[in-house]
Amino acid sequence: MAQAAKIHRHRTDLKTGKITRETVYTITDLPARAASPQVFGQLARSQWGIEAVHHVRDTTFSEDASKIRTGHGPENMATLRSFAISTLRTAGHRGIASSLREVSYTPFTRPLNLIGLT
Repeated sequence: MAQAAKIHRHRTDLKTGKITRETVYTITDLPARAASPQVFGQLARSQWGIEAVHHVRDTTFSEDASKIRTGHGPENMATLRSFAISTLRTAGHRGIASSLREVSYTPFTRPLNLIGLT
């Protein structure tokens, strides 16, 4: 450990207007020159991007409830789920769950059309 930081977060729920305050402590092996307060802030905020992707994979594909736990199975399934999400987003779909339903109506042609294999 080279340094620690204390981060104060303030969030406002856009639906209810409720304000939540939270204090988080972080540690890093980066020296002070490499991890300024601005860098700590960027690193803390970048985590939300990762959480957004995980949220889609978990709510749409129930990833956290998956029983695949051995070998390379979990990594392979995560890759396939990410590929499906990426393919649908590239094709212009915004809602992943509704897009998966739409694609499932013609399972032998529609997925292949999305990736250009028709």
